[in-house]
Amino acid sequence: MKSTDSANRPTRIVRMPEVVTRTGLSRASVYALMSKGRFPKSIKLSERAVGWRESDVAAWIESRQQAA
Repeated sequence: MKSTDSANRPTRIVRMPEVVTRTGLSRASVYALMSKGRFPKSIKLSERAVGWRESDVAAWIESRQQAA
């Protein structure tokens, strides 16, 4: 069974370069915020690869826009 986001579409996984582009954060900042529980946790895709749910990243961006 595929998981879906609120728009009833299959969940898309985004990798670090897209997370950096979308958020404007550096790679180090993403991991620092993640370790503090202030950024969505990554999903382990393989032994050496991680990604993030696109919907989680979008929700985080939206929360930052509302906080400003």
